[in-house]
Amino acid sequence: MNPLTIDALPAEIHALARDYFDLMHHQDMDVFDRVFHPDSVLYGVVDGQLNIRPCAMYREAVVARQSPAELGNPRRDEILGFDQISPTLALLKMQLEMFGGVMQDYLNLSYLDGQWWVVAKMWEKVGDSRW
Repeated sequence: MNPLTIDALPAEIHALARDYFDLMHHQDMDVFDRVFHPDSVLYGVVDGQLNIRPCAMYREAVVARQSPAELGNPRRDEILGFDQISPTLALLKMQLEMFGGVMQDYLNLSYLDGQWWVVAKMWEKVGDSRW
């Protein structure tokens, strides 16, 4: 699958994708609060077990760690896929490098209260960083 350019996305989803990548690199919590709906949930598999984190728990973890920017991690952000199911539902497949790993995230988006939000995130480390 060829990466998409962020400019290929609808304007509001483009803004959300840009904010998401900035958030993951700099960990600006004001941006976090614009990207993740307060009722969102994160899903991953850790050591063979389903890991489920409500938004508040994920937010606490982000606040407590050093950002990739602070650690000197270079940015390699890619949008691997996009599908807009309806005027209120969409899916983004994102790839970024952080903390020594290549991460892929499926972001389930919903249009609520006049804006696009991440309402669910599935994440997986798919490899080691190239740096």
